[in-house]
Amino acid sequence: MASISVTTSHSPEQTTPVRPAALAEVLAVGTHLLVGQYRVELGSGTWWWSDEVYTMHGWTPGDVEPSLDALRSRKHPDDRARVVRAATEAIRSGRPFSCAHRIVDGHGKARSVVVTGQGRRDARGRVVEIAGYVVDVSPTHKEALERESQRAVTRAFVSQAAVEQVKGVLMAVHGVDDVAASQLLAEAASEAGVPVQETAAQVMRALSKAGGVGPTAEATLAGAFAAVRPVARPRAHDAQLARRREPARS
Repeated sequence: MASISVTTSHSPEQTTPVRPAALAEVLAVGTHLLVGQYRVELGSGTWWWSDEVYTMHGWTPGDVEPSLDALRSRKHPDDRARVVRAATEAIRSGRPFSCAHRIVDGHGKARSVVVTGQGRRDARGRVVEIAGYVVDVSPTHKEALERESQRAVTRAFVSQAAVEQVKGVLMAVHGVDDVAASQLLAEAASEAGVPVQETAAQVMRALSKAGGVGPTAEATLAGAFAAVRPVARPRAHDAQLARRREPARS
């Protein structure tokens, strides 16, 4: 009987090398988050913070006594009332909780933090201690804002590119200069009730589908402009506008 060779799934021949960049992306390597711990005994009002909690609030250990007033002094004024309500309910119930808010350190720098915690009960079932973690998530917020800013810049460049392309087509087809082409595009956008950037984008898409202006350039270009339509608004937005326009009932 011929022997059968079996290769297991974790054999070297079947293993796909992992690229460092891919591994870093999955594990979020490179984003350093400051993580601290805290603990408060409800009966005595005694607080304890790890060094990281002092650091993210702009203090060094020994600068202040851990307390409710110390934390309150660093809360962002816009978040203070909401955080107090959420924390009060969580401490009263003793259930695990998580709350995101902003703090302002001693240098006036705002930080975004996430606080998690859980109550510890005594033999009689009363919540006697709250303990948990404080995570400074400011670096991830900054990265998210930078990504969104880059996307906004990219969208702006794409929109402007479409405008310049359409102006170029108008100049070539009608033999006009840059100023006249801009005026023609603006008039067409105004007549369609569509912003200039969106008008240009729709015209370029229509010309692309038509395979370019071709031998009947003027007719093809006119058809592309005639096909420009306002972008439909989300239904939820329309419903909100309708409610606002309803006359108040007596």
